[in-house]
Amino acid sequence: MKHLESLLDSLHVYQPDLASSSDLKSHSSILTSGATRYREIESYIERQIARLRIPGVALAIVENDRLVYLRGFGRERPGGEAPTSRTPFFIGSLTKSITALAVMQLVEAGKLELDASVQRYLPWFRVVDAEASARITVRHLLNQTSGLPTSAGEIALANFDNSPGASERQARALTTLVLKRPVGAECEYSNTNYSLLGLIIEAVCGESYEEYLQKQIFDPLEMRHTYTSPSKAKQRGLAAGYRYWFGFPIPSSNLPLPHGSLAAGLVISTMEDMAHYMIAHLNGGRYGTAQILSPAGMAELHRGVIEYRKMGVSAGKYGMGWFESELGQTKLLWHSGTLPDFAAYMALLPEQKKGLVLLFNASHHWMNPVLTEFGTGVAALLAGEKPGPLLFMRLIPWALRGQVLIPAFQLAGVAATLRLLRRWHFEPEGRPSGRRAWGRHILLPLISNLALALTMLPLLSKRRGYLRLYMPDYSLMTIVCGGFSLGWSFLRTGLVLRALRRSGRLATEPSD
Repeated sequence: MKHLESLLDSLHVYQPDLASSSDLKSHSSILTSGATRYREIESYIERQIARLRIPGVALAIVENDRLVYLRGFGRERPGGEAPTSRTPFFIGSLTKSITALAVMQLVEAGKLELDASVQRYLPWFRVVDAEASARITVRHLLNQTSGLPTSAGEIALANFDNSPGASERQARALTTLVLKRPVGAECEYSNTNYSLLGLIIEAVCGESYEEYLQKQIFDPLEMRHTYTSPSKAKQRGLAAGYRYWFGFPIPSSNLPLPHGSLAAGLVISTMEDMAHYMIAHLNGGRYGTAQILSPAGMAELHRGVIEYRKMGVSAGKYGMGWFESELGQTKLLWHSGTLPDFAAYMALLPEQKKGLVLLFNASHHWMNPVLTEFGTGVAALLAGEKPGPLLFMRLIPWALRGQVLIPAFQLAGVAATLRLLRRWHFEPEGRPSGRRAWGRHILLPLISNLALALTMLPLLSKRRGYLRLYMPDYSLMTIVCGGFSLGWSFLRTGLVLRALRRSGRLATEPSD
């Protein structure tokens, strides 16, 4: 009943055709009379949920200035029901487009200049290179072209300082940071860029980032169930998050949060509220009677300006919190979001005036390309295109599960070595000699084991906190298997050397 009342209460905004009571009970709500055209999307989502074992998914679709579809799939928490239109989810890096919108509002208000130096607004801002520090502009931060490295943002995601001023303390600590690229030269995605933008917003408007968003974005867009406070979201039924362990979602409870990264990825919202947000983006900054940004300002936000490549693969052009790419002949504006136990995907089809948002309550670092591919498939169907091949959705879940085979292979290697040593003991004449002994039985296994041991190095770096949080299974396997390989490499070498020395077979002459 409470859910039905909340849906009825929302009718004054959307005035859609009300779905049947059975639809309401299954959380398939606020549909237009043309709902049958979404059946293909529903079928696609249900197949991928089963493939990826996603606990819960929330979907909203908008067309023109109307919200036309809302539905929750799966469960919002263990033993619970499907997400409702007002179930809060962390939206991850979808937050960046909200931060960029706030910056553009201040630009249009004459309080901020895109090409002004960051130091105009944050005079204390420094990295190691003083000249580069002075050349970084607000626009560079928005377009991820400041030269600040990805790793800096990842390290901050494991900084759980939640006391007042956490963002500024983390930003002031950048004085020891070395830029990886020249300022303005290339796009390197880093949460640090948007954390700095959050501080600039506060410096310019004289109030907190949270207060500014509430007054200038959430209230005008009637985003009544969107939060910057996790405690408030929990009081309003925040979905339970899950982390993937070896491809299987495991409920996470009370994970620490990096409050200093709020402006980069910690806003909490619902599919209904994010629909309001997309409507404004599709209609030149207008939602109902509210005009939150000019059409020209929205066009600037949506303009991809520089190609972003990751591992040699282009994700499209990045600009101000959005990626710009294409689905066939259709322009696509999109962004994904990844947290340890939540993920999100949002896409706009500006030429068709359609948009969608998908909220997930499970995540993993390696699942970002998987869920992005998932979201792109839904966007393709909405655009009237066919989804592309499911490369990541097929490979990465199996790679996650396949991690458990590594210790099995290691144990098999130990067993094989022990059998070899036993055979040499009883059949001395079968022991190898010379280069064959050194190459095949000592150096090659030693190199292989040490190479696996080297996978522990990232867990000894400043990124170790991020890896443990976002890749818990990988981190565990790296410690266990890498540590084992390090110890076994020396033990095995010693055992083989001892066995061969006893027979004098380590001479350097060529073997037969």
